[in-house]
Order: sequence, then C-alpha cells, then structure tokens
Amino acid sequence: MNSTLLDLGFFKIKWYSFFIFIGIIIASILIIKEYLKKDSNKDKLIDILFYGIIIGILGARIYYVLFNLDYYLSNPIEIIEVWNGGLAIHGGIIAVFTFLLVYCKKKKMNFLLLLDILVVGVIIAQSIGRWGNFFNGEAYGRIVSLSFLKGLHLPKFIIDGMYIDGFYREPTFLYESLFSFLGFIILLIVRRIKSLRVGQLTGIYFIWYGIERCIIETFRSDSLLLGNIKIAQIISIILCIVGIYLLFKNIKSNKLYKEEKIFIEK
Repeated sequence: MNSTLLDLGFFKIKWYSFFIFIGIIIASILIIKEYLKKDSNKDKLIDILFYGIIIGILGARIYYVLFNLDYYLSNPIEIIEVWNGGLAIHGGIIAVFTFLLVYCKKKKMNFLLLLDILVVGVIIAQSIGRWGNFFNGEAYGRIVSLSFLKGLHLPKFIIDGMYIDGFYREPTFLYESLFSFLGFIILLIVRRIKSLRVGQLTGIYFIWYGIERCIIETFRSDSLLLGNIKIAQIISIILCIVGIYLLFKNIKSNKLYKEEKIFIEK
C-alpha cells in the first residue's frame, strides 16, 4: 500500500495527513453550525477549535510516544514525524478534555454543553481518520486467510492493503471506522430529542466509543501495551463508566440541551 498521496519530490503529502485533515474540516463545520445555535459570537469558538486541534494532536502524539518510549529514545527525530502515523485517539481525548475543563472554567462557559456540541464532530473525524491508518498499514488485526477477507465482501483495494509484513490481516481499522460512523448517526438522531439533557450526549459518546474500542482491541495486533495489558481497553472501560455517570446523573436535570446557552449567567 502506497502511503503517499502526492509526491512533488521536495514535498510529500501522506494519505494519513490527508484523512486527518479532512476529518478535522468536517468536524469543524459540524461543530461551528451547532455552536452558532447557542451563541452568535465566534471568537471563543475559534479559540476552542484552534487550540483544541493543536492540543489534541499533541496529546495524541505524546500518549503514543510514551507507550513506545524505548523506540523513540533511540530514534528521537521520529517523534515529530506525525505524518507517518502514531496518533493515539485516547491521548487526544484526555488532552482536549483537560484543556476544555480549564478553558470553560476561566471563560465561564458551560463545559458539558460544549462537550455535547463537540462530540458529534469528534466521532465522525475518528471514523474518517481511521482510513489514514489503513494507508499507513496501522490499526490492523490478527493474521487471517485471504478467503476470510473475501468472505467479508471487501473491495479488492482493502484486501490488498491488508497484506502486511507477509500476512493478510483483519481490517480492524474498517470495523472501527464503520462503528464510529454508526455512532455519529446515532448522536445526530439523539440530539434531536427534545427531552435530551445537557451532558447526556457526551455520556452516550463515551459509552459508544468505549464499547467500540474495547471490543475492537481484542482483535488488534498492534495495540499499545502496558506490560501485557492493552491500555486502550483500560481507558475505554473508564470512558464507559464516566459515560454511564453522565447519562444517568442528568436524567432528572432541568437543563435541556435545546434550551441551554454556552455562557453561564453571572
């Protein structure tokens, strides 16, 4: 699989970077459209998107590097080569969550409502971004037979791309991309429910993505490990717990998603 989209000799564009960029653009459009229903002032939103994207990418990279520290200590220059892959979604989620918590407290903004607005864009960006993993030969699963892949009725280019290091691999990147896309549709539908409370959409996202990642990690062969433990499964379980808490904690809340505003009245 050719990981390069465009090669001008002095400049290369990787498929990985392309799909990350497309995911960010589509997510930003969706977020801006929904945010403006709550607040017509774009200044804070521009700050959130600008710093959030940078912090998210840095957090995703730092997280990945820390769990491959021996390799990167021996190859330090590769730490900055994010276009070659190596962005861990969980690291990005943790970094952006922390940033928004601090930012919203400082600017007197409704933290949970802002998260509710963001998660719809985030999950579709995740779905799109997984195709970057495909072209980079990442996020693959266990060794399988060619007949197994044909039995999934996959296009030939995906089957060919799953031939990695001399073996056919299970396309776990595709499972997660489709799972995230389905989650995106569900969040869009749920967001239209009039009785939806602030924080519940974020709760559903955490539960959905937590279950999704926990299941798919059982099939992946290139997971980040802490000893013999797949760290993504631990983080996913934590996300599910937080998601369940947010979902049920706010059932009786009088803060409806449709009615709440971004800025907290003094």
